[in-house]
Amino acid sequence: MTEDSVALPMPMFPLGSVLFPHILLPLHVFEPRYQSLVADCLHQGQEFGVVLIERGLEVGGGDVRFDVGTVAHIREAAALGGGRWALLGVGTRRLRVVSWLPDDPYPVALVEDLPQGTLPAGAHEELAAAETAVRRALALAGELEEAPVPSTFELVADLDVAVWQLAASAPLGPVDQQRLLEVDEPLVRLELLTSLATDASTVLSYRLAGL
Repeated sequence: MTEDSVALPMPMFPLGSVLFPHILLPLHVFEPRYQSLVADCLHQGQEFGVVLIERGLEVGGGDVRFDVGTVAHIREAAALGGGRWALLGVGTRRLRVVSWLPDDPYPVALVEDLPQGTLPAGAHEELAAAETAVRRALALAGELEEAPVPSTFELVADLDVAVWQLAASAPLGPVDQQRLLEVDEPLVRLELLTSLATDASTVLSYRLAGL
C-alpha cells in the first residue's frame, strides 16, 4: 500500500480477460455467487472490481488471480429471469488487491486505488506511433480473420482515454494486456503498447507468409 492509500473491501469479479479504464464490459451473469454480487452491488453501490485470472477458470472458483485490476461501474442491468443478469459495465480506474477475503458468498478483496496519471501535453507523437502500430497489427489480424475490432475504428479526442482505447483494441493476449494495465506511468505504458503491437505485427506477418 502507498502511504496515503486506504484499503477498502470491494466485491470482485475475476475474469479470463482484462478490463481497462474507460472500456465497456458486457457480462452475462449466471453463476449463483455472481448473481448475489450483482444484487448486492445494485443495492449498495454500482461498483465491483475486475481482475484477470492467472490460473484456473472463470466458473467454479479455485482460481489464482492477478493483483492489479480495474474498477467497473454498472451502467445498465437487465434481469433475465432465474437470477441471471445482463450487465453493461465500464472501467473507471485501476486498483490493486491488498488482500483477498473469504469468497463468501462471492469473491471480495481489500483494494486500494492506483495512481491514474495523465500523458504529457506533448505526447501526440508517441500516441501517433502507438496508433500506427496498433492499426497495422489489426489490419494483419483482419487478413487472418482474427482482429478484435476493425482497423478503421476512430480514437476519442481525450489522449488519456485514447491510450486505453488502443490497448483494448490491439490484438494482444491477456498477459500482454495485463502488463499494460500494471504500468503506472502513462507514457511508459504508451511506449510498451507500441512495442507489443509491433511484435504482434511481426508474428502476424510470419503467419500470413505461411512461415
